[in-house]
Amino acid sequence: MAAAPAAAGAGASRGRRLAATAAAWGGWGGRPRPGNILLQLRQGQLTGRGLVRAVQFTETFLTERDKLSKWSGIPQLLLKLYATSHLHSDFVECQSILKEISPLLSMEAMAFVTEDRKFTQEATYPNTYIFDLFGGVDLLVEILMRPTISIRGQKLKISDEMSKDCLSILYNTCVCTEGVTKRLAEKNDFVIFLFTLMTSKKTFLQTATLIEDILGVKKEMIRLDEVPNLSSLVSNFDQQQLANFCRILAVTISEMDTGNDDKHTLLAKNAQQKKSLSLGPSAAEINQAALLSIPGFVERLCKLATRKVSESTGTASFLQELEEWYTWLDNALVLDALMRVANEESEHNQGTSEEGGLPPTSARAQLPQSMKIMHEIMYKLEVLYVLCVLLMGRQRNQVHRMIAEFKLIPGLNNLFDKLIWRKHSASALVLHGHNQNCDCSPDITLKIQFLRLLQSFSDHHENKYLLLNNQELNELSAISLKANIPEVEAVLNTDRSLVCDGKRGLLTRLLQVMKKEPAESSFRFWQARAVESFLRGTTSYADQMFLLKRGLLEHILYCIVDSECKSRDVLQSYFDLLGELMKFNVDAFKRFNKYINTDAKFQVFLKQINSSLVDSNMLVRCVTLSLDRFENQVDMKVAEVLSECRLLAYISQVPTQMSFLFRLINIIHVQTLTQENVSCLNTSLVILMLARRKERLPLYLRLLQRMEHSKKYPGFLLNNFHNLLRFWQQHYLHKDKDSTCLENSSCISFSYWKETVSILLNPDRQSPSALVSYIEEPYMDIDRDFTEE
Repeated sequence: MAAAPAAAGAGASRGRRLAATAAAWGGWGGRPRPGNILLQLRQGQLTGRGLVRAVQFTETFLTERDKLSKWSGIPQLLLKLYATSHLHSDFVECQSILKEISPLLSMEAMAFVTEDRKFTQEATYPNTYIFDLFGGVDLLVEILMRPTISIRGQKLKISDEMSKDCLSILYNTCVCTEGVTKRLAEKNDFVIFLFTLMTSKKTFLQTATLIEDILGVKKEMIRLDEVPNLSSLVSNFDQQQLANFCRILAVTISEMDTGNDDKHTLLAKNAQQKKSLSLGPSAAEINQAALLSIPGFVERLCKLATRKVSESTGTASFLQELEEWYTWLDNALVLDALMRVANEESEHNQGTSEEGGLPPTSARAQLPQSMKIMHEIMYKLEVLYVLCVLLMGRQRNQVHRMIAEFKLIPGLNNLFDKLIWRKHSASALVLHGHNQNCDCSPDITLKIQFLRLLQSFSDHHENKYLLLNNQELNELSAISLKANIPEVEAVLNTDRSLVCDGKRGLLTRLLQVMKKEPAESSFRFWQARAVESFLRGTTSYADQMFLLKRGLLEHILYCIVDSECKSRDVLQSYFDLLGELMKFNVDAFKRFNKYINTDAKFQVFLKQINSSLVDSNMLVRCVTLSLDRFENQVDMKVAEVLSECRLLAYISQVPTQMSFLFRLINIIHVQTLTQENVSCLNTSLVILMLARRKERLPLYLRLLQRMEHSKKYPGFLLNNFHNLLRFWQQHYLHKDKDSTCLENSSCISFSYWKETVSILLNPDRQSPSALVSYIEEPYMDIDRDFTEE
């Protein structure tokens, strides 16, 4: 490999090295000009030619130059390091040189991390920059990878202590010097090799931290199946190491840019899916499969996620680990904590406090425990994230089965009050430079990750009933019995030994904190999403009544109407949840009418709906579907609701439906369709399908045409709708999951969806139900390529 020739050169005699140096300088007339050495080194680093390493200079020259430039002797140390790290070296002297270099860089990195810029501003060029510029990074990579080289059949070895020093120096250089991490990320063989260094406990933390930084900037995702003996490596991790390893896994199992998934256009996503089909599984999918093939992997993650703080490492070993961590954590959390310990110790040693001579022990006593809690929170963050990603992957059913078997949900239920949704104390630790209410604090991030996990776990899966306890499952059965409807099969099939224990299940606990959440809370969105996922799929009257009895509908209406919520994301999540809660449920509409009991309240509610149909269209769809069902039922209770409910009366008016229909079609276009706003297209289709059932489809199309003309833009709306429906056919007729979701959520067979779209796209201009019949010839523009613009 490339390291071998360079390493061999390191063992050359001083005379040979000087000769090589002179040859290297040939292009500069035999000696570099002092004024532009750093510039020449930088150019050499970028091009790979010319001056690239300290070994290309004489020690005398470097010493003279150092007096002027104040390089802290780093180039000379690198010269010695190069000479003492050759293949046949015993590395004893090499290690002592590393010990000299390390503090020069670590102090600088700590100042950088804690934003103490004074330290770094004192030097013209930071030590880490000089270290990298004179070839230090490349040299350390070569030294670390010496064990991959064999001499006469025997592999070279370097001590864990030396590896640890190399890793520490590399990390500090990455922290302070731009571009170093990216260069390391391009060395794929080095990145793979780093995983092998995690077999030693002495080098594990440093290695894991460096890998995490490197993978964070790597353009192409690494494949875990290329890591030698991955299964053995992971299986031999203790629980603490496995939790830290999850930080690396978070980067390796997530598809690129999943954070902005809702913002990507469906056109782009469909094109990417077609490309992916031809290329096979993605690196993220391969990595997920590799992890799931490791015996006991998911079980150990579940144990970590549900471990109580008292079961984690003891205080002594914990603080020892923190002392090692402080150099590595980029948020300086541990440094802050250790400084507080030191300050308390100092105050205690200096004498008595102001309050009667007692030592100030309160903070000293609280700190280790609060740090242990924060430590556990940061572990669980990573573990829950990995489990969440696996739950959304190709092996979802396998992961679901294992998570249920290893009792993740009841375990999280037992941690809910004391850890996940614990009350903040005045001494609670937060990230450096942040506060307890900051969205990036570990406490808040843990809550959000927990809610995301619940959402993924419940979404369209019968295991969602594990969120309840035995008493609550019995309550669901009683609701079905009282309503004289069959029990939900999934409830009957739920393994009672795997459900939550205690007085309340996880869903009930979530509802309790949701109702107490402040109006400005960032959790409202995620809480609503998690509860809504429990209701998604085929509508269950028992599930709805379970939540209605706990005051959920009144809470949602209070947030929408009385608190006049302004957040678009929160409003969307609340409208979606309200739609699922009320769909086809007469009792829910009665409760709605009881709460929205004045015209003033109803107008506020309508204002919120009309302020953004992208956010509220799912509620409009659910109310429209419910109205259609109620109108076809012969029941006194239903008739009473139809006659009294303001919302049903409002939606039943044709002008209202046409207004919604016109705006829903007008706010979306094929080129701007995303997973977030495609629901507007499906809601417009629901309105037209129900009109078709009543043989009123031509009427609705004719009214749309009139509305176009009234806006002085004939054809603009119906042409757009025609293109949207063409895309709808391409998108949904090739995706089983989406079509199943449409069918289950609307209780309209997918064949009826397809038939309605086909009728609307009929090219026969004589058809009264075809869009083209209502677009005048001069304004016809229905064959545009989706990829245009």
